[in-house]
Amino acid sequence: MEQVRAKILVVDDTKTNIEVLEGILSSYYDVIVAMNGQKAVSLAQRVHPDLILLDVMMPEMDGYETLRQIRQNDASKDIPVFFLTAKSDSQSEKQGLDLGAVDYIAKPFMPELILLRIKNQLEYKRQRDHLHELVAEKTEDLRKTLKVLLTSLGALAEYRDPETGEHIRRTQFIVQALAQELLSRGKFPEYIKSIEYVDYYATAAPLHDIGKVGIQDEILRKPGKLTEEERKVMMKHPQMGYDVLRGATRALGESPMVRIAADMALAHHERWDGEGYPNKLKGDQIPIGARLMAVADVYDALVSKRPYKEPIAHPVAVKEIEGGKGTQFDPDVIDAFLKIADTLPSIYEKFKDSEN
Repeated sequence: MEQVRAKILVVDDTKTNIEVLEGILSSYYDVIVAMNGQKAVSLAQRVHPDLILLDVMMPEMDGYETLRQIRQNDASKDIPVFFLTAKSDSQSEKQGLDLGAVDYIAKPFMPELILLRIKNQLEYKRQRDHLHELVAEKTEDLRKTLKVLLTSLGALAEYRDPETGEHIRRTQFIVQALAQELLSRGKFPEYIKSIEYVDYYATAAPLHDIGKVGIQDEILRKPGKLTEEERKVMMKHPQMGYDVLRGATRALGESPMVRIAADMALAHHERWDGEGYPNKLKGDQIPIGARLMAVADVYDALVSKRPYKEPIAHPVAVKEIEGGKGTQFDPDVIDAFLKIADTLPSIYEKFKDSEN
């Protein structure tokens, strides 16, 4: 298989210099040319060369400003850059290196030196890129392992509570849809940072009731309403869930997915007005995942049949959820819920409880 030739972007406002460099490089590399800084910035982002040879002294936009703009863009920030310069003073060299240039090549050009420096830098870049790929691969393997572990833990709740299985799937969908909607609105950017974080919240959602594995069957499976003492026992499940998740995953190290799952388990019965449990958290004290789960949990309870209640219609449930805006629920989460509400009946048709 023929090896793909590396791409070198040559940036210089002097045609003679470009012709000299093309003559030196073209036998070994694919050469791309720009005669001003603005064109160089555009090509760096669009073509993504393996290395850039950048003249310092250019009109309108000099090499230093060109490099600043190249480094500001995610598509080009990691491309190695050599400065081409007739200036050999240490201050100019320091300025370029401070901006992120990896080397200086002095004019007039020495072909052997240019080729050797480029060869060494491209080999270093190849090894660095390969290392990044290995790290990314190992990170993804760990993420998948952690996701399987959390999903397996969530399945435990299904074995304990016959009502839980489809409840888990439905609330998971709602949490995912809420997180996606909030991401699209730019809400909570420090907590819902990307589509990857939307997946974290969706993965964590089935674990919100994992603490119920520690509740006695006579309470967990009781067909009628609980007594006050039984209710107090049941109210321990958020802390139990938190302890299970933090303990079971501690050996794997800190992970955003684990933290989200643990916080969701602990705080999904908290209320925006501070009247929830177990810790009476209020407003922004409540983790984002728990705020999402609180809405999903209550909606599902309203529209689902239980031994002690009949389901209520979707429009009525939506109105009741909306009525909790600013008291039981985060107003921003309710706004997102109202946006996705019309999609829920079809999901509930797909994930009906077996007894319905």
